Amino acid sequence: MSLHERQMLDGPDGKIEVFVERQEIPQGIALIAHPHPLFGGTADNKVVTTLARTFRDLGCITLRPSFRGVGGSEGEHDHGDAETEDLLAVHAWARQQFGDLPVYLAGFSFGAFVTTRVAKRLADAGDPARRLVLVGTAAGFVEGARSYETEAVTTDTIVIHGDRDDTVKLANVLAWAEPLQVPVVVVPGADHFFHRKLHILRDIVHRAWHR
Repeated sequence: MSLHERQMLDGPDGKIEVFVERQEIPQGIALIAHPHPLFGGTADNKVVTTLARTFRDLGCITLRPSFRGVGGSEGEHDHGDAETEDLLAVHAWARQQFGDLPVYLAGFSFGAFVTTRVAKRLADAGDPARRLVLVGTAAGFVEGARSYETEAVTTDTIVIHGDRDDTVKLANVLAWAEPLQVPVVVVPGADHFFHRKLHILRDIVHRAWHR
């Protein structure tokens, strides 16, 4: 049995809205970041909720924060800088609430970019995430947004991308992943939002988890 709730946390620049789904016997904590706020990204995005359900099925407490300026979260969009601090505040709250469980980080698009920054900060602080899941990762030049300098990640990171992604070109992600020697799982026929491919997304994570 799992329990849904909406929390309003104190962040660096105001309240942060977080949708939390608890577990009676949790196996871990999954923090999932949503796509770009200025392009309609919210914590209810279908890729984000698919990732949350997948982590729930794996026994994790799931947290879906709203980036600043979205939903009930205060503050203004800051291109990933303040958003990183906000996610670190959510991580600190989760640690305080749920203790020393393994932490998994996941993100979609802009959220994946921010997730790589959060992962680096946690690793530098001596409390690294157990594993990352990155979908449609913003890397390199993205039309209408900016050029993303996405952080390095560990080689066991699950990176998933659609071959028909017109928002973040597959070539961008391959160019980022190649020097890191990180495999990229390419989903044929998938666009940026994985329309009609969400079940494949879920299955990729499940299979990777049970290896």
